[in-house]
Amino acid sequence: MTNLATPASPLSVGSVAQLTLSLAAIVALIFAISWIVKRLKLGTPHSRGDIGVIDQLALGPRERIVLVRVGDAQVLVGVSAGGVVGLTPLAKPITVSDSSRSPAFADRLRELMKRPGGSP
Repeated sequence: MTNLATPASPLSVGSVAQLTLSLAAIVALIFAISWIVKRLKLGTPHSRGDIGVIDQLALGPRERIVLVRVGDAQVLVGVSAGGVVGLTPLAKPITVSDSSRSPAFADRLRELMKRPGGSP
């Protein structure tokens, strides 16, 4: 009789552990990307018909000032965890250039990857 090595079972402890760790790493990556997208606020301002968000400025983790367009008028609004407060309607509309908006995700990622160390 020859002693041939039998192949490892696909359901061995090592295979199951490797599968579990791989799945946990993928789930962690999904949560990390979600957190980064929320943190960097990469979404574009919303607009629907005559009402839309023109621009916004974060003042803290849950506070921001939002410039809202209603028809031809613009209103400055404060948004916090406690609610929304109308600050002032603007007599002279503000024009916001596209260059002042935050860069697209791909541009931001390229910028971060070019930095030494890769962290902000």
